[in-house]
Amino acid sequence: MTDQETQVLIVGAGPTGLALACDLARRGLQFRIIDKAQTYFIGSKGKGLQPRSLEVMDDFEIVEQVLRNGRFHVPFRGYDGTKILGEREPHEGRNPTPSTPYASPLLTPQWRVEEALRGALEKNGGRVELSTELIAIVQDGNGVRATLQQSKGEECVRCQYFVAADGGKSFVRKVLQVPFEGETWKDERMYVGDVYLRGLDQDAWHSWPNHPDGWLALCPLPSTDAFQFQAQVPPGDEQEPSLELFRRLVEERTGGMDIELTGASWLSLYRANIRMVTQYRIGRVFLAGDAAHVHSPAGGQGMNTGIQDAYNLGWKLESVLKGAPEALLDTYEEERLPVAANVLGLSTKLYRQITAAGEEDKVRRDAVTLQLGITYKEMSLSETASGAVLKVASGDRAPDAPGLNAAGEAIRLFDFLRGPHFTLLRLFADDTDMKCSELSRVKCVDVKRRPSGSTNGAQIYVDAYGHFDAAYGGGRGEYVLIRPDGYIGWIGLEESLRSLNEYLGRVLGR
Repeated sequence: MTDQETQVLIVGAGPTGLALACDLARRGLQFRIIDKAQTYFIGSKGKGLQPRSLEVMDDFEIVEQVLRNGRFHVPFRGYDGTKILGEREPHEGRNPTPSTPYASPLLTPQWRVEEALRGALEKNGGRVELSTELIAIVQDGNGVRATLQQSKGEECVRCQYFVAADGGKSFVRKVLQVPFEGETWKDERMYVGDVYLRGLDQDAWHSWPNHPDGWLALCPLPSTDAFQFQAQVPPGDEQEPSLELFRRLVEERTGGMDIELTGASWLSLYRANIRMVTQYRIGRVFLAGDAAHVHSPAGGQGMNTGIQDAYNLGWKLESVLKGAPEALLDTYEEERLPVAANVLGLSTKLYRQITAAGEEDKVRRDAVTLQLGITYKEMSLSETASGAVLKVASGDRAPDAPGLNAAGEAIRLFDFLRGPHFTLLRLFADDTDMKCSELSRVKCVDVKRRPSGSTNGAQIYVDAYGHFDAAYGGGRGEYVLIRPDGYIGWIGLEESLRSLNEYLGRVLGR
């Protein structure tokens, strides 16, 4: 049997695998993405995108489709039996700002997110190979050999790098014997499913928290006529999920409200596992998404953390495949493992503080929950030269800022960042040319207070409303390098451009 060859093989076509495939496709890399499922899953295992994930969808140019299929600011409506206790909107006051175009979570079914990502993948010439199961994997110093089982028989694929996005029960993680540390919450079990019903409006997330046997919630799923069903399982009363069981729970826990479940597209019993791996990279194999960390459903972190794993890894794979030092791939684990540990709160052994603590920093902690405040400060890809000081720091997420282009047309800073490239900003310099002619694979943007001067190949961004200045500061001609995943990598002054070139050698190769 002759091995088929590709640069990257992705196993698992959920949100993590699809996000990585979308990124690799727009970079023109050779890859394959496989999934053992025979059909695409239509269910809401997850149902929320955090603002930082919406910025990824914006970068992939599918955010408008995603927004159409979701809804912001859905209130919780509490009941005690048939009595309405009141409503509250947990994200009240979180509204878009110039630096943050998406400020609160979007309620949307996971399958809608996957649908949008598959569309972006197909637009760039990629596709998911269904009914294709990984049954063996071995690696050496030159690559990975994977054996795939398909209806037509076995196939062997040789790739340079392999990404396991195959879920919480990851075959790859088990074969490689990677420890999966954490715990199973034996008392945290619940029935979950997507159900169809009559008797409730879709204007609120309906919740019955006070029943002695456990809580019940019915959440409308935007862009569908379904609700997500969630019900706590009483100790010692675990049963196989069924529509009849779900109907009985609704009757009991709502105090006989006139709600009728008419059908279901999927039903499941959820057992809470809170676990993560001790390493994200094993030679040429990378773990991502639920294969690396599984979360409680609280806070809507699982799907979003996986998407961010993929967004962090994609550009690094391209750089190394095109000549950057192999050590760049070690920064995937360096940056992403602490994020998962922070989200999980797993243990002091794995946990690394990445934002400030204390009541006075509640706003920043909330930003981490929304994944806007996650930072890679003081990590190896975050550098500052010449004592340059701005309102942002290397390692921070790059804020957005509405302004004008050279023609006086409205434009956002994110419009310059969109795409698989690095972006180099020069902040409020004089009218001398921006030194960017020798920077390949980097988009240069000259930030000005008014249109003026020649560009020497740089694009012009005019901070006509002061939004850029409010978010970034600057005024001495500072340079800011923004990575393809929207984080600031390097900050310095013009006399430090030699340091910038050394940095680019590390992340792009010579």
